[in-house]
Amino acid sequence: MLLDDDALERSSVVANSAMNRDRALAGYDRELGLDIVAAAPARWLDLCCGSGRALLEAAPLLPRTRIVGVDLVDHFVTAARPPHLSLVTASLTTWTPDAPFDLITCVHGLHYIGDKLALLTRAASWLTETGTFAASFHAGGVKAPGRFGTVLREQGFEYDTRRRRVSLAGRRDVAFPYRYLGADDRSGPNYTGQPAVTSHYARRA
Repeated sequence: MLLDDDALERSSVVANSAMNRDRALAGYDRELGLDIVAAAPARWLDLCCGSGRALLEAAPLLPRTRIVGVDLVDHFVTAARPPHLSLVTASLTTWTPDAPFDLITCVHGLHYIGDKLALLTRAASWLTETGTFAASFHAGGVKAPGRFGTVLREQGFEYDTRRRRVSLAGRRDVAFPYRYLGADDRSGPNYTGQPAVTSHYARRA
């Protein structure tokens, strides 16, 4: 049985996931190929930020960067946060930022999202015109008709199959040719070795 977003967010696979929850700042370079301190974006949004440890580590190194982290579960680090760092507990199916971002990242978070394509669509619209989106992405976690990698590229995304990364340069209005059917939280481990969520889609009529 496929789960809707509300049921999925109550799933133990999603709510209790420890995948990369305590990652350090170096993990963004390793997983996404990004040196965020060198890039020094004016505004950085981290989706599925886990405990926020990496963002807290980055804050003193990026004193002029507005840093926002969003995660479904409020298991954030308890250390004092500087004013330019915000950690938000919210569902990414409904949360919306109040301004565009120069950099949007998501390390291993999409594995636990139900409608992955909706989040990709929303994130693309949250970028500045010269902004960058980069995320860990496993195409095997999406069950959709046709050659999904080709569809991603047709919508302007770059997909690195070897490193399992998806990226986008600049704000874009995305319209995937699919409708979301629901998600399966029983599909087992993906390439990370951790249980993940498989998202199911049908082609739009």
